[in-house]
This record gives sequence, structure tokens and C-alpha cells, in this order.
Amino acid sequence: MEKWEGIFTALVTPFDEEGKVREDSLRRIINYNLKNGVSGFYVCGSTGEWPLLTLEERKKILEIVADEVKDRAFMIASVGCISTELSIELAKHAEEVGVDAISSCPPIYYKFSLEEIKHYYLDIAENTSIPLLIYYIPSLTNVEMSVDFLLDLLSPDNIIGVKFTSMDLFKLERLKSVGKDKIVFNGFDEVFLGGLSLGADGMIGSTCNIVPGIVRAIYDSFKSKDLDKAYLHQQELNRIIDDIKDFGIIPAIKAILSLMGIECGKPRKPFKALEKEEITRLSSLIKSWDIDFCL
Repeated sequence: MEKWEGIFTALVTPFDEEGKVREDSLRRIINYNLKNGVSGFYVCGSTGEWPLLTLEERKKILEIVADEVKDRAFMIASVGCISTELSIELAKHAEEVGVDAISSCPPIYYKFSLEEIKHYYLDIAENTSIPLLIYYIPSLTNVEMSVDFLLDLLSPDNIIGVKFTSMDLFKLERLKSVGKDKIVFNGFDEVFLGGLSLGADGMIGSTCNIVPGIVRAIYDSFKSKDLDKAYLHQQELNRIIDDIKDFGIIPAIKAILSLMGIECGKPRKPFKALEKEEITRLSSLIKSWDIDFCL
């Protein structure tokens, strides 16, 4: 069970000046996170800009992460595509690389029926032997799934749980309560403590890229039953989220990492890169947090 507990960083994808994957920065982010207590990494997810990456880039990124992590942490590869065939291709590659699990959001754009979505997941599960996590994120996919539907999806033995990125913590609690042997990762960082209190096994989050120590402190305080301390750390994290949300979470996180000395470049278009004035303002906000980033 320890493989599916704790803090998983939803890794950003650093780019160089030419827009290519910046390997040295990716390795530095991994080691910074490992130094600050993360349990594993979620690779090429939403935070990693997966819809803006080519298939070959996604494979290359996963190979870099696997090479750097080795046996020091767990790895979950996001393999989601609109095409079932391409998702299976990424899943098989992930299996060859040696990840601990794969994950996928539902196929988007065409407003597929729930039956079609169910068979999308079953096709992936039947073509690989490693565990699969459903990525539930209705705010980006416009796909709502009931607790009953999610539990039905989780019936096969190798579909082990859900990355639950929704503010509907009632649904999270029902999912965890009824599907007791299934894994539920909290997805929205700003309600991590709420997710833990309602049964989440851990978190897969974006802010772990920049402040993994704070996120880890929420988890450790909760596990040691120091709820007051856990709440203080959640407040600390939420102040940071409140400060950066208007910049755009992905552009802000990449800019903060660059300000920390880990050059991440610009997010891929059509994301808008931050202007100099915005970066200056972000730099002032970082100083107000009074955090030792411990690179």
C-alpha cells in the first residue's frame, strides 16, 4: 500500500530557448523534490502540458524521469490521448520503461458516451499488465462520472484507483468509503487536507514542484494526528496558491522554478509567457513567503 500513499509531484516540463525538453532542469526538479520528501512523480500530466507535447517527447520525458529516479521513488506515467491506439502505445512504452502505474484522463473533444469512455479504459487495461489510475478532472474534460460509474470502471483488478481532481469532496468520500480497496489521490492542492480527512490516500499535485516541503508537512501532520499543524500548513500552501493563481498556475510555477535557479523556459503556446513586469511581481511575492527552497 505504501506505493500508493503520500505525495506525488505532477511534474512540469522544462523547455529550453528553442522549445525543446530541457533535460538538465528536469533532473534538477526531480532531485529537489526527492530531497524534500515526495513519494513519487506523475509524469506528463496536465501540469506537464501533455496536450502540447508530441508522442515522442512524452516518451523521452518518461525515459529521463525513469533514469533519474531509478529506485528512489515511484512513477506514474500519464498516457492519455483522444485516440485509444495512441494511449495504448504510450502505455506499452511506459511498461517497458518500468513505471509503477499508468494513468489517463477520459478521451476529450468528441463528447464520447460513458460507454465509449468505459471501453477506452478497458482497452488500455487489457493491453498492459501494470496498474492503471483513472484521472477524473471534469473541469478540464467536461466529463462527469458518478460514484457508481467510477466504481464500475474500477472493477478490473489492474484498474486500481482514481486521481480525483474535483472540488466535490463528498464524491471523493463516497468513492473511498464504498470502494475501500481502491486508491484515491486528491488532485486539487488547495483542498488536500480536506481530501485527506475524507479518506484520500495522498496527493498528486502541481505546487509540489515548487514547495514540496509544505505539501509533505500537511500530509505528515495529518498522519501524526496534529490537525492544527496540518491546517496551518494548508493555510500556508493556500496563501501561495492565492498569490500565483492569477498568473496562471503552469506559467507561474515554471517562472518560479526559473527564479529559484532551475531554468524552465516558457510554457508552450497558446499559453502566454509571463511579461517582465509579472515576473518582477512574482519575485516579490516569493520573498514574502519567507521559504528556504533548499535546492
